[in-house]
Amino acid sequence: MCDTLVAVTDDGLLLGKNSDRDVNEAQGLHWYAAAEHPPGAVVRCTWSTIAQAPRTFGVLLSQPWWMWGAEMGANEHGVAIGNEAVFTRDAPRPRTGSELLGMDLLRLALERAVTADEAVELIVSLLERHGQGGSCSHERSRYSHDSSFLVVDTDRAWVLETAGTAWATEPVTGPGRSISNGLTIADFARRHAHRTREQFARCGPRRARTERAAALARGPGDVMAALRDHDGPVPRWSPVTGALGAPCAHAGGAVVSSQTTAAWVSDLRSAPQHWATGTAATCTATFLPLPVGEAAAGLAESAPGVRPLRNVFDADHRWWRHELLHRLALRDLSTALPRFGQERDALEAAWLSAAPDELPGPAEAAEVVDAAEARWLADLRAADLPDRRASWLRAMWSRLDGAAHLPGAEHEAAS
Repeated sequence: MCDTLVAVTDDGLLLGKNSDRDVNEAQGLHWYAAAEHPPGAVVRCTWSTIAQAPRTFGVLLSQPWWMWGAEMGANEHGVAIGNEAVFTRDAPRPRTGSELLGMDLLRLALERAVTADEAVELIVSLLERHGQGGSCSHERSRYSHDSSFLVVDTDRAWVLETAGTAWATEPVTGPGRSISNGLTIADFARRHAHRTREQFARCGPRRARTERAAALARGPGDVMAALRDHDGPVPRWSPVTGALGAPCAHAGGAVVSSQTTAAWVSDLRSAPQHWATGTAATCTATFLPLPVGEAAAGLAESAPGVRPLRNVFDADHRWWRHELLHRLALRDLSTALPRFGQERDALEAAWLSAAPDELPGPAEAAEVVDAAEARWLADLRAADLPDRRASWLRAMWSRLDGAAHLPGAEHEAAS
């Protein structure tokens, strides 16, 4: 499950998104440079191969480890997109072998579009030509869904919602707009929405909160705060749906167990400036300042000598190193967050107030955050906070930690 919002301010547009996915589905930040492609070239997407464009633009993406497409990202022309899973009543569609995931459509649009208008047109054209389909989860091969998108540039924003190859668009007029895991364009929703699945996704309460926050946002810091919202000081867990009632989602449900695995903010009020966590759990994560350009290559998960990001613990990757802090803090968030939250907020505030040419490069910013998180983790370990979660929640997280081979998981399971 996910949430994406756009704020229309007097100075321009802001986009924010939490990507909610399977708990151990690590998500990395990747820069792909612009490229020329020869006639007849093809591109291998997640499940299918389609014709390549003559030229693709440089894109910065937040990608689940196993997927060609992306949950969110931006390109060198200032277009940024976030996508959502939506659940529709449309009958199952026969496979043709060329279907695209919604995440593939997002990346293809960023690689090929100069404006938000062009990106919407590209998604629609690709959708009508290829359809959408295929597994949307590495852990659950039968899980699939349709998609919705918030597409923005420095001048305008669009909501695009789909059901199979059907689609509808709506311009964003402000002051705030958000999408979640249910269809929101009224006539289209009446024809296609699957209300039962939307209720289990708890998209209504989350969308209400993000749309209010979007209407009030004046800068990227406000969007970051909206993405960290728990609807209270700590998450409210349900044995059925986990902590899905607010944008900062935490797993724990027997029916739906989705986790915020990455977060993104785009400030498009002037020269585009992007911010991303590159880690799970927005409440414990730190947003890094990210340019779209070659400077972002320092964050690439595919750097020489680094093992590929996967769904098991690997200390080479920031996403998994952060999980040591995040999952220890989960034992008692109400006590753990105040121990490092103020320092994290001060670090972000300093970057948010800096001029663009004063911001650290992505690699330098990541080193600063890594050092801070190492201190915070050491402090939490020394504090040895008791685990205040319900027994069923502790047992679930113990299984998830074990599946990821997280250090100490065997000890936790034995105790």
